[in-house]
Amino acid sequence: MRAWLQPAIVGLIVVSAFIACYVGLQRNPQPHGVPLSVTGPQLAAELRQTLGDKVDVHLADDAASARRAVVHRDSVAAVSPSEDGGLRLDVAGANGLSTTNAATDLVAAYANQAGRHLETADIVPLARFDSRGLSGFYVAFGVTLAGFVLAQNILGLGRVLALRHRFLLIWGFSAACGTIAATIAGPVLGAVPAPFLPLAGALALLAAAAAFTTKLLGTWLGPLGIPVATLLLLTVGNSTSGATTGVALLPDPARIVSGLLPPGAAVRAVADLSYFGGAHVAGPLITLALWAVLGALLVGLRSRQVAAQA
Repeated sequence: MRAWLQPAIVGLIVVSAFIACYVGLQRNPQPHGVPLSVTGPQLAAELRQTLGDKVDVHLADDAASARRAVVHRDSVAAVSPSEDGGLRLDVAGANGLSTTNAATDLVAAYANQAGRHLETADIVPLARFDSRGLSGFYVAFGVTLAGFVLAQNILGLGRVLALRHRFLLIWGFSAACGTIAATIAGPVLGAVPAPFLPLAGALALLAAAAAFTTKLLGTWLGPLGIPVATLLLLTVGNSTSGATTGVALLPDPARIVSGLLPPGAAVRAVADLSYFGGAHVAGPLITLALWAVLGALLVGLRSRQVAAQA
């Protein structure tokens, strides 16, 4: 009976986790530590006192420095006094609607309480064909799914292909997958305005990370490895990536894992390459490379252990 029930139980766990993550995380998002660059110590102190831990205020030397922090993705918005006694809010729409709206609502609440007029400008707008800022998420989701499916199929080829040939297949597929995804999302559809080669490289690393992670879990955990990979990559990884619900709006546990999993790292890399000149792309690329390389090494280690026991 247990053999019959196990697939159903695993399936129920997966669907429960999927709905809980995707629906639960956007059910009632609350801002926490939204990074703001603020001009003037008095304004910065007032924003901290009024908004509390909902914002993370960084004091800027002047309005130009505050705006540069937004352009370089060190902050999601810049607040500075305007000449008429009001406030100027510069946001980066490229950070996504949820994050931009949260920053705008918070500063607007302060301005309303202080009785000051608020003028808002989007200094890093989204591309024309990425109007809701979700193209990077869908590209990352598709590439992650492709790597997952490839590894799932390769798990059954152990008696047909040698390990080195399976590895070559994964790396070759990853390169092709990254190139095709970057071509469709970039030059063909114009929805991801990142430079082609860096984008293709980042997506290739994502495909490799997803494939080797799935193969790793399938190799070490057996049949249970595929559901675990589904939960890790397609469920938790994608839902906490920060694309549909901004990182600053995620609860603490989700915020911690967000950038550590391949989908979250990829979403950051795509956005950074597309809109912020690659200012912080090194961290996400290193994360993706580590998942791919360590996954491959551990798969190789497990294969040697099995061969030694045979």
